[in-house]
Amino acid sequence: MAEQGYHHAQISRIARTAGVADGTVYLYFKNKEDILISLLRQAIGRIVEKLQERMDGVECAEDRLRVLVRLYLEELGGHPQMAMVTQVHLRQVDANIRRQIGDIMKPFYRALDDVIALGMRQGVFRENVNPRIARRLIFGTLDETVTAWVLPGGKYDLVSLADDVVDVLLHGLSRAPAGIPSGEAMDDRPG
Repeated sequence: MAEQGYHHAQISRIARTAGVADGTVYLYFKNKEDILISLLRQAIGRIVEKLQERMDGVECAEDRLRVLVRLYLEELGGHPQMAMVTQVHLRQVDANIRRQIGDIMKPFYRALDDVIALGMRQGVFRENVNPRIARRLIFGTLDETVTAWVLPGGKYDLVSLADDVVDVLLHGLSRAPAGIPSGEAMDDRPG
């Protein structure tokens, strides 16, 4: 699917690549869509499982965000073909598959929501930040970072961007007035 695209990937090619007969594929999967969903379920499941392990004992929201960003970039950066499937080919599937993808992504979104809620409680994030917008901002940034890496062929170390991504997520683009931490400057602005 990474090489040919979702719509051009044929069960016979998938079977040949796996070194099995076409019928063997159908013993485990209903169709090509089922294979795609299984790939995503495995990839996101692995990320969520590792995330739970790595966040164990990490109490600070900023550190949790760093763990989450680094892990996401490590996982997709370490599997360029999976990154191609998740970033390009999943966007080309029908609405039914997209709904299933949404269900698969829920545990990862919950992990994001937990980091955001913790950050609000700890004062790392503004207490009046909209959690849904914050989740979209974080995930959208990760998503676009991986897409910009995978499309030209993954020619640099994706994980090396983790600290820069976290920096922009935590501190934004604005420059705080001298002597005022950026969070305070944001809270003092009108509107």
